[in-house]
Amino acid sequence: MYRTPMSRVLGMGSAKDGVGHWWSQRLSAVAMIPLVILAILPLGGAIGSDHAAVLATYANPWNAIVLILLLVVTFRHLQMGLQVVIEDYVHDKAWRTGLLMANMGFCAVMGLAGVFGVAKIALGA
Repeated sequence: MYRTPMSRVLGMGSAKDGVGHWWSQRLSAVAMIPLVILAILPLGGAIGSDHAAVLATYANPWNAIVLILLLVVTFRHLQMGLQVVIEDYVHDKAWRTGLLMANMGFCAVMGLAGVFGVAKIALGA
């Protein structure tokens, strides 16, 4: 094992999840490309329409599903990206823990709020 003497003393080593995190972030970025295109196309047709026509556009199950998928993938991608920034640049353990929890909470709440909004439109409530 190629470890420095200092890392052996401190018990520091690989967390064994960096590659999986890296791949997840890349896959979510690639997944967002078609999802953004598919979510924007119906919006282009609804520009200039009245409120009821826009609601009808997004009440279509296909459009609602695409928009919900986009919201889920986008907020998960945001959460992973901010996690990396926090882990790399916040060195105080208490602050890092608090910011990581706030990051997870913020992304979960905003993502769920978006999904709820789209579901409410799609279900006509």
